Amino acid sequence: MMFPGIAEMIEEYQSRSGDAGADPLGYYAAPQAYAQMQIVEQAVAGTGSLDDERLAQFTRDHIFRTILGDVKFGEGGGWSEARVLQVQYQNIDGNDLAQFKDARTQAVVWPSNLASATLIYPYANAKSRI
Repeated sequence: MMFPGIAEMIEEYQSRSGDAGADPLGYYAAPQAYAQMQIVEQAVAGTGSLDDERLAQFTRDHIFRTILGDVKFGEGGGWSEARVLQVQYQNIDGNDLAQFKDARTQAVVWPSNLASATLIYPYANAKSRI
């Protein structure tokens, strides 16, 4: 999902990941971590404090603007709307890393309201359906 800011964050991440020996794509963990830090930054700025109680109350009461879209926390502290996507790479042919950077091979299969394709199972059938 290309929310505003994702493409730029991924581009910057990928430009550094090789030298750091990190995941060369960064599609899963990097945006989540970046959004989490945006929430921390906004909570600290909003409270003017590092006090856990003040930060916790602020996070319960506010909507945060992140590269994963607007985030609000619900009952129990979880995100009120899931931002973790289940993606299946489809139509993969060979081992060339570039094809994994092509959005046409990345099918969002869950959550259903954001799905761009249906899960192909078993996965062996997803590799090359061209």
